[in-house]
Amino acid sequence: MQEFSTPALVAADPQANVTDLLIQRVAATPDLVLFSLPNGDGWTPVTAAEFHRQVVALAKGLVASGIQPGDKIGLMSKTRYEWTLIDFAAWFAGAILVPIYETSAPSQVQWNLTDSGATSVILETPDHFARFDEVRADVPAVANVWQIDLGDLDKLAAAGTEILDAEIERRRNLANGADMATLIYTSGSTGKPRGCVLTHSNFVELSRNAEVALKEVLEAPGGASTLLFITTAHVFARFITVLCVQAGVRVGHQPDTRFLLPSMASFQPTFLLAVPRVFEKVYNSSEQKAEGGGKGAIFRKAADVAIAHSKAAEAGRVGLGLELKYRLFDALVLKKIRAALGGKVKYAVSGSAPLGQRLGHFYHSLGIVILEGYGLTETTAPATVNLANKSKIGTVGPPLPGNAVRIAEDGEVLVKGICVFQEYWNNPEATAAAFEDGWLKTGDIGSFDADGFLTITGRKKEIIVTAGGKNVAPAGLEDPIRSNPLVGQVVVVGDQKPFISALITLDPEMLPVWLNNNGEDAAMTLDEACANPAVLAELQRAVDAANETVSRAESIRKFRVLPLELTEASGHLTPKLSIKRNIILADFAGEIDSMYAGAPATEGISVQQ
Repeated sequence: MQEFSTPALVAADPQANVTDLLIQRVAATPDLVLFSLPNGDGWTPVTAAEFHRQVVALAKGLVASGIQPGDKIGLMSKTRYEWTLIDFAAWFAGAILVPIYETSAPSQVQWNLTDSGATSVILETPDHFARFDEVRADVPAVANVWQIDLGDLDKLAAAGTEILDAEIERRRNLANGADMATLIYTSGSTGKPRGCVLTHSNFVELSRNAEVALKEVLEAPGGASTLLFITTAHVFARFITVLCVQAGVRVGHQPDTRFLLPSMASFQPTFLLAVPRVFEKVYNSSEQKAEGGGKGAIFRKAADVAIAHSKAAEAGRVGLGLELKYRLFDALVLKKIRAALGGKVKYAVSGSAPLGQRLGHFYHSLGIVILEGYGLTETTAPATVNLANKSKIGTVGPPLPGNAVRIAEDGEVLVKGICVFQEYWNNPEATAAAFEDGWLKTGDIGSFDADGFLTITGRKKEIIVTAGGKNVAPAGLEDPIRSNPLVGQVVVVGDQKPFISALITLDPEMLPVWLNNNGEDAAMTLDEACANPAVLAELQRAVDAANETVSRAESIRKFRVLPLELTEASGHLTPKLSIKRNIILADFAGEIDSMYAGAPATEGISVQQ
């Protein structure tokens, strides 16, 4: 059994709660710009002192409306400034926020509100209200319903002017480190969502230690900044927001990824927070844009040289010839991608799934260090992360200060430390099952290198055992295939089957671009594309490339292209775009069985059928 730990760098303060982070930030740098609000083509600054003023005003409004200490407030909104404003206002009022994904179905809204015991809910849009309204009769405990887009936050602040500052100060000091800071529901990829009780100490101690460990990321000439575009309802972006208040980092928001590049150009962040799919899309879009301009070969050569240069630099020896090639392609290709990302990005924190070494080295060659990390809702996001001065591409880094990671005999990753949640809400059985001798059982399979850098190889429950007894981690095959511009999602199957197969869907955004670039009809339907010989040949190449990374017994022998999208709306993806494997296996059981009907044994390389 292997175990690595990193001692805490900051002494714990059991009495501190999250509100203390903002109070201390205002005291230290009241005029520092903490947030920037989108304003046409520009951004309007919000200083620490102004943010605190708005937080207190909204907290007073919540108190005036009847919110009591310990009350739970549901929040359903996309990523925007008001999300964090409400978050801190709830804490200052002594309340507890229960995030609801903005894409949640009415039944999910009902579950989060009823299971948590929420007494109020804040919704962003009329659409969110309509979904809540469908189940309103089933959530009688919800007495207050507010809508952001109706100006209800301003109305609340106006209604709270009679509440004394002393009352807000009293309420914000009620919670200590061991008290609940938020109740976040898991994405439900393996069943009914469970409420994770995260404490104030989880956020405070992890933020204070991460600030020291990630000092180079959180400090930059002219000030560090980040543009958030992943959902704040997820613990990853939520924790980073709290960390930015602690560290004095400027934060902007752009929830619509269609406008991500223009926003990055004007905001000019110094670091990014993203999931691997975003990095894949930026790369694939750049490649297809080059292809459309007749420069696809140049782009791919530039990418190969860039990756080779990054690998050589990591090994500590870049030959003169490679260095000259890199400088040439940097001037021709790479600098344009760097500029498209705002021109100032030095770091990118990636989580939720493995990025893969190829993309890691590609972005590193742009001067962007991608710091892959690992964590769960149950670990307040990061349990491990690569550091600016201690990083290995292809791993998720060492434990963050204050945390320890252990590999069990069966390969499962176990976590202990300041990041680990308190319990599952109203579910003592699930809580007891989640721990082993005080260690959180993550359900993930991983391994350490000699330096304590963790690599995640798959989910314990997702390991496929073929009829021949071969254990296969599907992520090792899925991730490289998914990096192909044509591929939307890929699901590897084959449990108790004679060989490994896969379900593949096409990326509807990239499909017409790829078709046009490859001399095919860009207007063809998804059904037509799924049977198109050129498309199938490209998918075959992606599958064969993935097969080269595994043994013969683990290779994909057949695949089926589904003429549809796997989305969150269809019930097949979680809000962080992870696949709901069990649901997909059930919904497409017929397509899976057809790949094995009358199937030959395991002869040959992958055969599309």
